[in-house]
Amino acid sequence: MSRYVRIALIQAKHELPGDRSVEEHKQAAIEKHVAMIEEAAAEGAEIACLQELFFAPYFCAEQSPKWYQAAEPVPGGPTVQRMQEVAKRHEMVLVVPLYEEAMPGVYYNTAAVIDADGTYLGKYRKHHIPHVQAGDRPETGFWEKYYFKPGTGGYPVFATRYGKVGVYICYDRHFPEGARILGLNGAEIVFNPSATVAGLSEYLWKLEQPAHAVANGYYVGAINRVGWEAPWNMGEFYGQSYLVDPRGNFVKVAARDQDEIVIADMDREVIREVRETWQFYRDRRPETYDTLVST
Repeated sequence: MSRYVRIALIQAKHELPGDRSVEEHKQAAIEKHVAMIEEAAAEGAEIACLQELFFAPYFCAEQSPKWYQAAEPVPGGPTVQRMQEVAKRHEMVLVVPLYEEAMPGVYYNTAAVIDADGTYLGKYRKHHIPHVQAGDRPETGFWEKYYFKPGTGGYPVFATRYGKVGVYICYDRHFPEGARILGLNGAEIVFNPSATVAGLSEYLWKLEQPAHAVANGYYVGAINRVGWEAPWNMGEFYGQSYLVDPRGNFVKVAARDQDEIVIADMDREVIREVRETWQFYRDRRPETYDTLVST
């Protein structure tokens, strides 16, 4: 396996206002992201990750049954099937965050992982589900408990053609326990597709995830959408997607306010060097951590 792996992190503005039909939203967003994946492929990307709920606006800003129509089976739904074709065509691993219907009335915030030959490898379901007001506007917020059940299936790591990939979705990043488990499960890189706005957690955006990278000796690819989304306008999605290495160094950071593809390389030797220097896995004391799961 090659020492270097070229990573693509895709951040994009959702173009349509929320009052358009669910199918219009999905069609426009999927076409836009397929074009950006093709651009990343032209730059040699081997693993690409899209943003949280990539095929829709961040509809959790309101509580409306309209958006249940966006959910699809994973696997077997049309979006995952389309992305399997794209992955195979470009020999690229894809991490595809979308709205999953497990059965009528049971929905998850999910990311599908597709290998470079188009094989569906599995999925991660977001574990930690926020339900909080956005700023001082009681009518808008991160109303995710209306749409999603807490994730099941643990913290899998996927052995792809180009490396061992873990996924942690948006609000998950505030919980270091799962980030550690992903490292224990063998992740070389963890992707955190997100939808987060200025004024709420921006000060944490470049603090928490580099800390996860350092504490666990892996790369983190953090992805955030950009722009304002009408009619909610709950806040500015501030972009600034980035790749950070196991030393906490920012390898590359995207702009705040525009569509962009972060193209940067993961170096496996850096992972090895950091882990052999710090030995955090050797020096763990799991027998002393019972309080974490008993309170």
